[in-house]
Amino acid sequence: MHDLMTVSFTVFMGFFAIMNPIANTAVFLGLTSSQNDQQQRATAMKAVLSAFLIIASFSLLGKGIFELFGITLPALRLSGGILVFLVGYHMLQGSSSKLHSNKSDETSEPSTQPDQDIAISPLALPILAGPGTIATAMNYSAAGGIINILITIGAFAVLCIITLVCFIYSQKIVSVIGENGISIVTRLMGLILTVIAMQMLIQGVHDAIFLFDKPS
Repeated sequence: MHDLMTVSFTVFMGFFAIMNPIANTAVFLGLTSSQNDQQQRATAMKAVLSAFLIIASFSLLGKGIFELFGITLPALRLSGGILVFLVGYHMLQGSSSKLHSNKSDETSEPSTQPDQDIAISPLALPILAGPGTIATAMNYSAAGGIINILITIGAFAVLCIITLVCFIYSQKIVSVIGENGISIVTRLMGLILTVIAMQMLIQGVHDAIFLFDKPS
């Protein structure tokens, strides 16, 4: 039971750091500034649900994807560690990684693209469920059996609920925390992410050495 709690907490913190609900709340508020309260709630629900379905799908199909493309777990951990490190590095600099942002949104207002469903893109993908989040989910879920898959999906579900609450009360949260508070949280999450990335890389190198050292 203690091991399950430890694994669950580790998975949750990994997702929490890479998704960074506090910083994403400010992004959400900026993207939905032209919407009323009801539209913002609908956008938040759709974005969070879409992100959950994406991550749950990759968690469930992780091993099948490995077998289909001949991917080994060490390869995933090494590549996933690099992706997560890049996200964490950019967050440490106080900016968003290009892996979890939409460049066009920095140069144009959301209201200039009324036909774009921002709940799906860029909110669900790539901001909430970007490559780093997907790699993290597949790394955790593929490391064991059905228990690891359930823990991964459960941890992400809890984080989705937290993110949804943050999005719904985005105006109050941003006004209380302020830009400086969001910047501090972003840098702290970036530090946690870089540590998680290094752990994934170390584990990946260890597993790769063990894989090639096995007698044929």
